[in-house]
Amino acid sequence: MTDKIVTAEEMRHYDSYTINTIGIPSLVLMERAALAVRDEILHAFPLNLKNVVVVAGSGNNGGDGLAVARLFHIAGVHVSILNVGNPDHASDEHQTQDNIVKYYQIPETTDFAVLNNATLIVDAMFGIGIDRPITGNYAEAIKAINNTDAIVVAVDMPSGINTDTGEVMGIAVKATATVTFAYNKVGLVKNDGASYAGRIVIANDMGTYAIDE
Repeated sequence: MTDKIVTAEEMRHYDSYTINTIGIPSLVLMERAALAVRDEILHAFPLNLKNVVVVAGSGNNGGDGLAVARLFHIAGVHVSILNVGNPDHASDEHQTQDNIVKYYQIPETTDFAVLNNATLIVDAMFGIGIDRPITGNYAEAIKAINNTDAIVVAVDMPSGINTDTGEVMGIAVKATATVTFAYNKVGLVKNDGASYAGRIVIANDMGTYAIDE
């Protein structure tokens, strides 16, 4: 396993190269990300699957989360989705995953009350994308997550942690574990990032091609 630690820009470059130059579709990478999160949760937290809630933003991190929800649904786990993003700003991949979720009739809501009985929460709001203070609905969602007693597994980055500095952008999810994709991130080992990430799991078999040019 590599000990390479990357910035948000480096990771975006690797993903872009993998998708656009090599030709691995973004939805394939998304599926591999979701499988990595599912596998880690099944391995590490099998006793906390009574009521899983995926908290999904409107970007590709949220798309990862929707795919995780579908994988758990297929496995017979009781799972629901708390949508906190703006659907008008949803990425193409997120829209695709949401269509699939609707086909499987997985419950979706915007009501934070769904977190009250959660035994495990999947944080899929921001990933590596956050570079400004978190406000509004997102801040309220993070506060609500941190107020539960549930196990919290962050997808790629705990939402609210700056990928490059490890700083808390106003408020951040306090994760039990973080499954980060392809390589570790600078923000998971610096400043507050390490304590907010919990146990870091590097899903290093994503198929992302690292090229520095």
